[in-house]
Amino acid sequence: MTIDPALRRLALGTLLAAFPGPTVPPWVVALLTEGLAGITLFRSNLADQDLIKTLHTVRSQLLLATDEEGGDVSRLGSPFPGNAALGAVDDPDLTHSVHRAIGAQLRRAGINLTFAPVVDVNTTAENPIIGTRAFGASPALVSRHAAAAVTGLQSAGVAACAKHFPGHGATVTDSHLALPTVEASRDLLRARDLPPFAAAIAAGTAAIMTAHIRIPGLTGSLPATFSGQVLQGLLREEYGFNGAIVTDALEMRGAVSAAGSVGRAAVLALGAGADVLCLGARVSAEVVEDVVAEIVAAVRDGRLSGDRVAGAADRAARLAFAFPMAAAASPASSASAAGAAVELGLSAARRALRVEGPVDGFAGALVVRVHSGSTIAEGSTPWGAFPGAITIAAATSSAEDLITQAGSRPIVLAGRRLHRDPDIRNLIESLATRHTVAVVEMGWPSSWRPAGVQAYLTTFGAAAANTQAAAHALGLTHHPS
Repeated sequence: MTIDPALRRLALGTLLAAFPGPTVPPWVVALLTEGLAGITLFRSNLADQDLIKTLHTVRSQLLLATDEEGGDVSRLGSPFPGNAALGAVDDPDLTHSVHRAIGAQLRRAGINLTFAPVVDVNTTAENPIIGTRAFGASPALVSRHAAAAVTGLQSAGVAACAKHFPGHGATVTDSHLALPTVEASRDLLRARDLPPFAAAIAAGTAAIMTAHIRIPGLTGSLPATFSGQVLQGLLREEYGFNGAIVTDALEMRGAVSAAGSVGRAAVLALGAGADVLCLGARVSAEVVEDVVAEIVAAVRDGRLSGDRVAGAADRAARLAFAFPMAAAASPASSASAAGAAVELGLSAARRALRVEGPVDGFAGALVVRVHSGSTIAEGSTPWGAFPGAITIAAATSSAEDLITQAGSRPIVLAGRRLHRDPDIRNLIESLATRHTVAVVEMGWPSSWRPAGVQAYLTTFGAAAANTQAAAHALGLTHHPS
């Protein structure tokens, strides 16, 4: 089948591809030359600055995007605490400063679009995918910080992309793994989930990312990403957003399970009103060509309007034009900025830290990092790197073993979402009956407080800055005040 070159170029102009590793494959160069909208960059891509330089030389105007939220979801190795910590401080000026610094870090790297900030209201404490990525559980608080984050990022010359519309905070399922269902009326969404998006729009956010969540009364059996009522009715018409609508990764099961394939998901998303289609991380030339072929076929058989594809490609191009890529900064200027960023991040993390109970006497403690997996959004980002810490799994550890290792030293146990595992709860409380113990909770905070512990610290995140703030409070290591 012969494909009209103009239609092929328009289809490519809606797509964000990806590839693994620090070398740009030839197929990426070829597709960018043909009109591919841009590339989503992951941690493995960012190991070598020459990769971004190579992409800049292929085309002067394209979208180079990444998930740089700060905190627990960081592709650049952020020196900042994440949104939950900033929400705990509740100083919008601090949030603006941190996100301006994140934007500057991205711009120095040559990236012009970040899939941030997360503006979901985390109303479900056991939410498996949002948690500390959210500013909080109050619509008013999240709205304040959504606006501050958007203006901070964009004042540094990087496009913000507020996510995940119309709100992922009430889910109990990870949309990377399945299609979550949220039972909510339009009125509940307007009161609970949508105010932060309204604040982000008022602040001028360049883009908004869709959520792969099902809201039966609004989206029927399909995810919001495929719903014209959500993208056109709510986002465009009711909330007046005229920027670029970006999909969450179309390879995610929350999308593919509803559509049947990434190509069909692309067609459904375009038809609903999306402009920039994020294909995900596992992308190849074949995947891109399959998606393009599906879009072209949908235009030919009437499932999709050619004008809709053209409009989407135009919005993607305008986004790239509005936020041109910058050349990578010199090593000297980057080093100076990095030092200032570390100080800002540590200051923010210290302000967020909550300490209950006396923290005296923990210098020289045995630090035990309780192993927990990472979400797909977090990836392999290191967390909880306390100096000299040992790592355990609750299922294979006993209080007796840890007390033997500690000897006369006190014990500090640090972990994420510690309250969710009954084995971990039992281990901590068993230790506390016989030993001096402090607990550092580095995930979304809970009401659980283990009986008998001397101190309980809440960091609101597990990034390096959060770890350093907790270590400093416990006297585990020295940091300048």
